[in-house]
Amino acid sequence: MIRVRQPAHDANANAKGKDLGDLPEWDLSDLYSAPDAPELKRDMDWLERECAAFAADYEGKLADLDAEGLLKCIHRDEAISNIAGRIMSYAGLRYYQLTTDAARTKFLSDAQEKITTYTTPLVFFTLELNKLDEDHLAGLLAENADLARYKPVLDRIRAMKPYQLSDEMEKFLHDMGVVGDAWERLFDETIAGLTFEVDGEELGIEGTLNLLTEQDRDKREAASRELARVFGENIRTFSRVHNTSAKEKEVMDRWRGMPTAQTGRHLSNDVEPEVVEALRDAVVAAYPKLSHRYYELKRKWLGLDRMQVWDRNAPLPMETTKIVGWSDARDTVMNAYAEFDPRMGDLAQPFFDKGWIDAGVKQGKAPGAFAHPTVTNVHPYVMLNYLGKPRDVMTLAHELGHGVHQVLAAEQGELLSSTPLTLAETASVFGEMLTFRRMLAGAKDKAERKVMLAGKVEDMINTVVRQIAFYDFECKLHAARREGELTPEDINALWMSVQAESLGPAFDFMDGYETFWCYVPHFVHSPFYVYAYAFGDGLVNALYAVYEENPEGFQDKYFDMLKAGGSKHHSDLLKPFGLDASDPKFWDKGLDMISGMIDELEAMED
Repeated sequence: MIRVRQPAHDANANAKGKDLGDLPEWDLSDLYSAPDAPELKRDMDWLERECAAFAADYEGKLADLDAEGLLKCIHRDEAISNIAGRIMSYAGLRYYQLTTDAARTKFLSDAQEKITTYTTPLVFFTLELNKLDEDHLAGLLAENADLARYKPVLDRIRAMKPYQLSDEMEKFLHDMGVVGDAWERLFDETIAGLTFEVDGEELGIEGTLNLLTEQDRDKREAASRELARVFGENIRTFSRVHNTSAKEKEVMDRWRGMPTAQTGRHLSNDVEPEVVEALRDAVVAAYPKLSHRYYELKRKWLGLDRMQVWDRNAPLPMETTKIVGWSDARDTVMNAYAEFDPRMGDLAQPFFDKGWIDAGVKQGKAPGAFAHPTVTNVHPYVMLNYLGKPRDVMTLAHELGHGVHQVLAAEQGELLSSTPLTLAETASVFGEMLTFRRMLAGAKDKAERKVMLAGKVEDMINTVVRQIAFYDFECKLHAARREGELTPEDINALWMSVQAESLGPAFDFMDGYETFWCYVPHFVHSPFYVYAYAFGDGLVNALYAVYEENPEGFQDKYFDMLKAGGSKHHSDLLKPFGLDASDPKFWDKGLDMISGMIDELEAMED
């Protein structure tokens, strides 16, 4: 295993001195053994040659290819995507392990620039695909079943046809992509480099956010005020990043003629705008029966006249502060997965055994958690910042669900394995649900069941209500940026305009909370990504209801859905379960599950 040098830092110190166990680190050698590995140079050199050869062989000639020729062309493009993806996965994962290391930043930046340069001549490929006559392409697909497999990919590419620019302009925009990436790295490095001091202890962003779930209310308040102080000191940098990213997007959208700022995300997600709006409207209409109702209950449990922002994720008074060691977290999730289906446990096991998870909190490591699929002939990697909280166990279940999904979808190949974001959250949220249901079934008494139910309701509110509020904030941000430069105060006001509406009348908002938009990475890395979480939660709630009502044969249908990757539209994937996301009532099923849990919590008050 390649041991990566890290600054002296005890990840277990954040768990109140309790040992979390042997937290795993990534072994990236399945990608490359080192930054100077001869295999990496070999692949980079091959990529340069193959991109040039591909352009020489096919530019201006796609319309003349027969079915077999087009299939060979797509296979070569797929091979290029594989090698480029392998290199960038390695560079990116090393960087996320230590974002403050200049050598890793340079390696990532240099790799990105080289690959952008090499692949610029390939921009013609999608442009010429979109110029093919519809009947001609349909005829080719009808001739060759292996080529017809790629129809979903071709359909997604051709969906961009109305927004396609000239060949020369598309190549220019491809080259300019590295500039936008630089603003993302500025955001990442700024966040990872922030330091916070709470009660004399110096912490990074993850350790400080973790204090918002402490039992001690004074500690939560101190952490909240320190977050506000540090965000306030850096507000100009974050404002500049958001202004620039939003302006870059506005320019791109305007040149492409996209009708809304959200259009590009909907196209990449292969989801209709009206489906997303139905989801958004259903969630906003449900705020009173979900978040407003739950937080009023929580206010009473906490014995408060008014809730403050630092009480939102507070543990309940009857909740025992619990630190979950790594081995217990692993066993909890693995048992839930294997109980659902032994195949799921078998797919998850290598993540723990083979260095596919990086779990510890380290100074300079990227905050948050993710599962990165790398390429289809390697395997995914999961990143966590594990601090031993019960919520961290759910995060493990979530990211491991992504990992299992990515392993299953890999058999589709490089172009068809990638799942649209709306469906990419299905396996992750389903993994959480399996873990929660197993833990709930093992509750010792009514009090423990209440704590578990409340925790799950909060997680679902964070996944559905909070993410739709984030989506509304982004919609407002991008609309406002189209009218001109936004001051930090402008962005703060947009943030606050969605907070009271979504959280409800139980809350007061401290001075400084208006800056808490600063640390959400999705706003910078993937505009409008956030609705995928709510989509996934609603979808999984509906799926789980089907599972409970009729478990016979469910597992096989579920695995078939995951194996499909990006080869089918959401309507086709959900059909075997009798579900239809385009039906406005579909979203009410998922929201009713959350509401039903709140009903049970209210009944416990009697």
